[in-house]
Amino acid sequence: MAAEENLEILLKTMKPQHNIGEYVFCVIPNLKDINLEEVILVFREKEGITIVIKKELADSLKLDYSFISGWITLTVHSSLQAVGLTAAFSNALAKNGISCNVIAAFYHDHIFVDHNDINKAIHILEEFSN
Repeated sequence: MAAEENLEILLKTMKPQHNIGEYVFCVIPNLKDINLEEVILVFREKEGITIVIKKELADSLKLDYSFISGWITLTVHSSLQAVGLTAAFSNALAKNGISCNVIAAFYHDHIFVDHNDINKAIHILEEFSN
């Protein structure tokens, strides 16, 4: 199945899915003590390596974090060239006072919101398909 680029279709079929758990963003100097099988995301910046992992793993590794998030996956196969999807859902969340951190992977978009806002965020995202 080809990736979808049409914004109207993307919004109507994005079907948000809650990935159960609490997730955190941590910065580490290197990956030598990290099992990559347990990591959701790795992103290298000049200041350090950002990883997204489950909170309980960060706690067990004694890693610092400042934001505990819930993770939502938009299950529609969105094209990396699609225009307007991120703007549409991030604006809807912002209008409701919900901050979001978005990661576009090859098949799906992933949204990290404050874990206290997860149910409200999913409800807002589901309204696009109604």
